[in-house]
Amino acid sequence: MINLSKPVIGEEEKKAVLDVLDSSILSQGSNIKEFEESFARYIEVKHAVATSSGTTALQAALLAHGIKKDDEVITTPFSFIATANSIIYVNAKPVFVDIEKDTFNINPDLIEEKITDKTKALLVVSLFGLTPDMDKICRIAKKHDLILIEDCAQSHGSEFKNKKAGSFGTGCFSFYPTKNMTTSEGGMITTNDEKIAETSRMIINHGSKIKYTHEILGYNFRMNSISAAIGIEQLKKLDSFNKKRIENANYLIENLKNTRIVLPKVKENYKHVFHQFAILVENREEVQKILLENNIRSDIHYPMPIFEQPLYKRLGYNIEGFNVSKEVCKKVLSIPVHPSLSKDDLDHIIKTLKSIQ
Repeated sequence: MINLSKPVIGEEEKKAVLDVLDSSILSQGSNIKEFEESFARYIEVKHAVATSSGTTALQAALLAHGIKKDDEVITTPFSFIATANSIIYVNAKPVFVDIEKDTFNINPDLIEEKITDKTKALLVVSLFGLTPDMDKICRIAKKHDLILIEDCAQSHGSEFKNKKAGSFGTGCFSFYPTKNMTTSEGGMITTNDEKIAETSRMIINHGSKIKYTHEILGYNFRMNSISAAIGIEQLKKLDSFNKKRIENANYLIENLKNTRIVLPKVKENYKHVFHQFAILVENREEVQKILLENNIRSDIHYPMPIFEQPLYKRLGYNIEGFNVSKEVCKKVLSIPVHPSLSKDDLDHIIKTLKSIQ
């Protein structure tokens, strides 16, 4: 079976975990700081704060920026639900903007019409390993004095004009096992703002800078030492993982370009690291069925816009329009692109898709 995703865990990660277990320091060990500093250098920012997940990174970042009840945060409806949920966690309101069909990311040209006097932040997603147009995003944020938070859960090492995702505003990363690098579970906040970094550290640690002195309301959103140990080793390999993903994606694009499949497009100035290889197909159920019959796993990222989720309908979201998001949700399909794929695997995927399309 060719899996949709597969974490690449080597002897280095295994040894690092055993070293932590032997040390008996399973939480808040020195390797947390080492991982944070290494990740900050990689993203080319001043500060990084390790968290328990990408979701808690988003929530802590919003809180650190002072987002609160009745504030509005503009975001995309086409993402994993944690993007919007993190806004609700801080009692603010997600305001959705439709996406671009060729990138699956928020359409910057539609953002300004959704800005009100309650709008406090933009929470933009670099979906599937590709950033939005960060020139346009940053101009809008600056023009309207809005906080910029980047959901980089799927874009470790992605770049726009040679600048890494997570370095334009406050970045939030996930290290879930399907991601381009993993810590099993875990996340990271990246920032150049010392105050945001310090506040984030307090928020993830029960509101405390000094042990048993709690200055603000905080949470237990800390990363554990085992996860940090894995992350240190995975980060060393991230560029090679991404290189292989890009090579696999280019091979798929080259060999599927004359089919009816709508393939990912990578424009000049963008580095796409292909967390997912997302295609658009008309007969998705049939395609998935035939892929599975040929031992190829696929998945739908995502089957509906966030505002159509049962939770959001109960919250009063019943949004008209959003034609691009709705169309993409009906046709999008993720197929394998991960670093462990062999040429034979790729050729089998290509042959199978060509037999359908």
